[in-house]
Amino acid sequence: MTTGLLLIDVQKAILKGLGSTERQPLIDKALDETVARLAEVLRKARAVNAPVFIVQHDGQASHRLAEGSDGWLLRDEIAPQDRDIVIHKRSCDSFFETGLQTCLKENGITRLVVGGCMTQFCIDTTARRAVSLGYDVTLMSDGHMTADMGDLGFQQIIAHHNAVLDEFDAGSHEIRLAEAAAINFG
Repeated sequence: MTTGLLLIDVQKAILKGLGSTERQPLIDKALDETVARLAEVLRKARAVNAPVFIVQHDGQASHRLAEGSDGWLLRDEIAPQDRDIVIHKRSCDSFFETGLQTCLKENGITRLVVGGCMTQFCIDTTARRAVSLGYDVTLMSDGHMTADMGDLGFQQIIAHHNAVLDEFDAGSHEIRLAEAAAINFG
């Protein structure tokens, strides 16, 4: 079993302006804490030469992640290095109209450790799709982040998706949750 790390949409403006005036500082703080955990898992993956795949959302011109803008840039904490593979996407599904699946096959990946941003969209969709495509997924329960949405706070959205996705399966493949500190490669 070859395990790869998949980090999704950890970009500078990923949650910019999505919270109320009161909530945005809480969202920003939680995002910084999540990114620090992702950076530590990334360090562990690189230390054993585990394949790293970094997904970057290419937004339209008016989007906060407009391709080429400052907000579109990946956060410094997870900036790609020479061996890392960057995948560009335009939808919530990191597999849709991208080369991700081809890259995973070329690297012999059978299991993915997943973390990143936009829990209810990109994390959920990509994790479910990965399982349906035949990959086992470890979702970092404290390694994905989003903003408030309507009456739901980001904490509620994350907790809901952790509960719903844990043990989600397709045939013999499934999603399992683990805290970032417990993630190891090898």
